[in-house]
Order: sequence, then structure tokens, then C-alpha cells
Amino acid sequence: MTTLTAPSSTRFVESADGTPIAYDVTGTGPAVVVVEGALCQRTMGTAKALMPLLAEHYTVFAYDRRGRGESGASPTDPRSSDPSSLVQREVEDLLAVLGVAGPEAFVVGASSGAVLVLEALRAGASMRKVALYEPPFIVDDTHAPNDPDLGTRTQQLVDAGRQGDAVKLFMRTVGVPAPAMAMMRVLPVWKKLCGVAHTLPHDYALVLEHQQGEPLPVGYLSGITTPALVIVGGKSPLYMKNAQAALAAALPHGTLKELPGQTHMVRGKATVPVLREFWRS
Repeated sequence: MTTLTAPSSTRFVESADGTPIAYDVTGTGPAVVVVEGALCQRTMGTAKALMPLLAEHYTVFAYDRRGRGESGASPTDPRSSDPSSLVQREVEDLLAVLGVAGPEAFVVGASSGAVLVLEALRAGASMRKVALYEPPFIVDDTHAPNDPDLGTRTQQLVDAGRQGDAVKLFMRTVGVPAPAMAMMRVLPVWKKLCGVAHTLPHDYALVLEHQQGEPLPVGYLSGITTPALVIVGGKSPLYMKNAQAALAAALPHGTLKELPGQTHMVRGKATVPVLREFWRS
């Protein structure tokens, strides 16, 4: 098993298309790579929630997905807005980080970051075990399908300089109440969210295909042999619980775990003990 020791500091690894991907390394022990969801980066997302507890037992690799934090953005390319191209670039970025962490790394991904982990596994990436926290699929009629053109609509808003509107569209899509959104708009975090609004089409490219109220395609995950823990919050809505159950059942070595009292927001104290138990087994 890969065991590393390193101080916390920003480092960079070059992705396949030359984009620099920023990451830091904290803790001592087996390697763990954390993959963020939409609008998050390593200083304000899943890594921030998990790292203080994970670093007591693991070497944690937290990276900024492209276009966020200290990582570079995609080079200007007419193909860059094509969904399959966006997914491929994101997979290549994760592969670059895994190249540093090692093939025996554990991996935890949240929301669209969990879908990115699945796509990397489908592409043949080597990971010891993976934990998937609520990939936001919609696989039945307990939630209306999301607009398949959300990625295109968001790109148009960003191109027009309307980053705030792109973030609001995302917030409405994921069900953030209007009063909560109004409060966020006067807080410092809103500026940070708008600063990475241009990356939202990447997340839509990852998830929209499986947010149409249809069951996961037969064979979609059949080639994945890596043990996977699918985590769902006990307070999450029915459609999310149903999607996680379907995902765990579709994975050849999938296990479902519900965290009582939890939601789509990753909390370290509730999640890390479950991760440690799964990775030790």
C-alpha cells in the first residue's frame, strides 16, 4: 500500500493537455484522494470538511479541479464546450493526481465529484477502494428530470458575463430555497462561487445524462471491479436515496451506507468513521 509523508503546501501536476492542476498533501499514512463537487475547491468543500480527521490516519491529496482555486483552466479550444470533451479533461486531471498519489490510493468523491470518480473508473483508472457521497442522479419519477440543456444555458450566461445568474440557475436546480440564496448573495462566499461559475458546464457534462428520470443504463458500471461504498444522507430526499440504492446495486462490488441525520452536505465527524471502517475492511 502506498504510504507517504509530506507537509501541507501547494504543488502542481500537469494534466494530459498541459493544464496545471494544483493540489496539497497533508497527513501521514495510506494515500487518499478527495474529489470535489460543483463550485467547490480544496479550501471550501469536501476536502476542508474531511481533511482534519482523515489526516490523522492518512496522507490526504486534495486538489482543485480545473478552472478552480490555483488550478489552470482549459486551453481555448472550439471543442472545449463539448460535454464529452469536458468529462475527458476532468478524468485526465484526476488521473494526473492519482499518478502522484499512487495506484493503491483510496478515493472519496462528493456529488458531481463522485460521478467523476465513476467516469475515471470506467476509463480504467486504478484505485484501491472508492467512496461515493451522493452522486446526484435522478433515476425514477420521484423527482422531475433536469433540463438537458442546462450546460448550454449556463455556458451562454458565463459567456455573457452573467456569472451570478449562472450560479443562481444552479442553486435553483439543486433546490436551494430563495431566502437562503438571497442570504448567500450578501456573504463573501457569493463572490467565490461566481468566480468558478465557468466550471459549472463541467459538472453538468458529468451528471445530466443520468438526471433524466430513467434507470441507470444496463452495463453502465459492469466493468468496474473496484470496491465502492455509496453513501447517502438519512435526511436526503427520496429521489436521492433511490438513486444511491440503484447505484450501489449496479456496481459489481457496491455497498450502500445511509448516514443518519445527514444531508448532501458532507460532514467530517459523520463521514470519516464510515470511510475508515470501509477502507480497513
